[in-house]
Amino acid sequence: MLNPTPPDRRLDALGRPYFLWDVDWTDERFRRELAGADDALRVELVAKLMRQAKPDDVFDYVALSEVFRLWEQLRSRLGRREPFWTWLIGRWRDAGHGGR
Repeated sequence: MLNPTPPDRRLDALGRPYFLWDVDWTDERFRRELAGADDALRVELVAKLMRQAKPDDVFDYVALSEVFRLWEQLRSRLGRREPFWTWLIGRWRDAGHGGR
């Protein structure tokens, strides 16, 4: 069961999510960029999300099926978070939650 950060704690007074500390984007803009991105940009944005947000918050922005679909491209962009995500994705796959 996921426990995402409530919006009133996830966003600052200007509507910027805590995990976008390195760009001046609002939550609305991040969602818009994700929705309109081609796969190359989508991989970069989802990887940023997976590196910088709480794991439970990731799935408020992107579906697990999308993470599975992009997994091989995402792995190399996760930095020190890669072992955690590899473990978690493996557990979900073993439990039959999707992916190959």
